[in-house]
Amino acid sequence: MAVCFTRQAELDLEEIGDTIAADNPSIALRFIRDIRDHCERIAATPLGYPARPDLGPEIRCCVHQRYLIFFQPGGTEVLIVRVLHGSRDLLALFADG
Repeated sequence: MAVCFTRQAELDLEEIGDTIAADNPSIALRFIRDIRDHCERIAATPLGYPARPDLGPEIRCCVHQRYLIFFQPGGTEVLIVRVLHGSRDLLALFADG
């Protein structure tokens, strides 16, 4: 199954990378690569992750360290919707669109 990222998910990854890179650029690159690799693993069994109907239809969630990967499984692809730190106000962020 293919993995695709929304524009917002790409912006999330860029923000995460920039924040980490302020302290250590090499760790930032590795961490973003690890998140992307994790997204590829999600595609193998997307329905094995918990649904989050409180955040939107078909939204599922996977934990990667302190971050949450939100995605929607489809017929031939998994759409990564957002990648957010677990301490963020998720309901507010998803309510914004």
